[in-house]
Amino acid sequence: MTFYDFNFNEQLMEGIQSMGYRTPTPIQQQTIPVILNHKDLIACAQTGTGKTASYLLPILQHIATSDRKHVSALILAPTRELALQIDQLAEGIAYFTGLSSIAVYGGGDGMVFEQQRKAMIDGVDIIIATPGRLLAHLSSDSVQLNHLEYLVLDEADRMLDMGFYDDIMKVISMLPARRQTLLFSATMPPKIRTLANRILHQPEEINIAISQPASGIDQQAYLTFDEQKIPLIEHLLKGASYASILIFASRKDKVKELEKTLRKLHIKAKAFHSDLDQQERQEILLEFKNRSLPVIIGTDVLSRGIDIEGIDLVVNFDVPPDPEDYIHRIGRTARAETTGTAITFINERDQRRFAAIEALIGREITKIALPEELGTGPEYNPVRKRGGDNRKKKKNWHKKKPAHRKQDKPK
Repeated sequence: MTFYDFNFNEQLMEGIQSMGYRTPTPIQQQTIPVILNHKDLIACAQTGTGKTASYLLPILQHIATSDRKHVSALILAPTRELALQIDQLAEGIAYFTGLSSIAVYGGGDGMVFEQQRKAMIDGVDIIIATPGRLLAHLSSDSVQLNHLEYLVLDEADRMLDMGFYDDIMKVISMLPARRQTLLFSATMPPKIRTLANRILHQPEEINIAISQPASGIDQQAYLTFDEQKIPLIEHLLKGASYASILIFASRKDKVKELEKTLRKLHIKAKAFHSDLDQQERQEILLEFKNRSLPVIIGTDVLSRGIDIEGIDLVVNFDVPPDPEDYIHRIGRTARAETTGTAITFINERDQRRFAAIEALIGREITKIALPEELGTGPEYNPVRKRGGDNRKKKKNWHKKKPAHRKQDKPK
C-alpha cells in the first residue's frame, strides 16, 4: 500500500513526498480511510507509530478540496512542545496546498499572546493549541470557532493526567455540535472511555499494539547501586557510536545534576526542564534535531513532547514510576519502523517497578552484567522487601574501586 491509494490531491501528495513519506504505517492505513469517511474515531496507538500524520493528512485533504474560509480544524495537545511539533509537521505536509496552521500555547510574554491573537484574526485553517491558552483566546474573542468541522484530541490520556479535563470540556462547549471528533491516546484507561462517551458520536475504534514497545527497540537493563550509575553511563557513552541520546531521570533537580556531571566528563549534554523559557527549550530541541547536540536529559514531560526521528539510544537513569511511562520513554527511539536501543538502570528500590514493566509488556528484559571495573550490582529479586540482603551488599559493592570513581560521583 502507498499514499497514492488514498487518492489525496496533487498538492498534498507533493507535500507527502517532500517530507519523505513512502509507505503508510499500520495506524495510518487503518485510520485515514475512517477519517476520510467523516466518522468519529477513538484510536489507541503507542508513540512513534505515525499517528500525527494519520489525522493531519485526511483533515488537510478535506480542507484543501473545500471552499471554506474559516478555522476548520482544532487540535488540542498537552504540551507546547507537542503543539509546536504538530504545527511544524502540518506546515511541511501542507506546503504546496496553501493551507495555514498556528501553534497556540502558554509561556512567553504578552507579545507572544498578541502575535497568536493577530494570526488567528487574520485567518488560519488549523489551530494546534494547549487547552489553557486556547481558552484565554476564546474568552478575549480573538478566535471564532463557529464553523469548526474537525476536533482532534492528541495524547488525550496525557491531557487528563495533567488535569486538563475541565478545560477540554469548556473548549468543547464552545464548538459546534455537528463536527468530526478524533481522539488519539497511547493508553485506554476508564477515564478516557468516559471522555470518549461524552464527546464522540458512534465512533469507530482502532487499537494498534497497545502498551507494547516497538519491535525495533533493543531493550536492555543493568542492575546497579546508585553509586554505580554515573560510572556506568560514562562507560556506555564514552567512545560509543550513538549520535542521538535521550536520558530520562525522575526529578528536575536530578536532571540538572546529571547535566553538570556529564559536562565534567566532557560529554556534550543539555538539560530540558520546566525552568527554561520557551526559546531555550526550542533551541535545545533544534540543536538535538540538527545533531549538533548529542545528549538531552529530561523528565517524563520530554517523553511526550519530543517528536524527532533517528534517536539511537534512550537511557532510563531511573525506572519510571508508571509502567506506561516506560513505553512512552523508550518509544522515542525506533520510530517509524527504525531500530534503536533502550537501557534502564535498576537499583534496589526500583526492582518492583521494573517487574511491573515486564508484566505489562509480557516478557522479561535482558539484564546485562556490569563492566568488570564497576564491580557487582544488586541481585534482581523484585519480591524481596526493601532493606533486605541487597542493603548489606551495598557496603561492599566495589572492592576494587576505579581510580576515577571518586571525582565522577556527583556532589
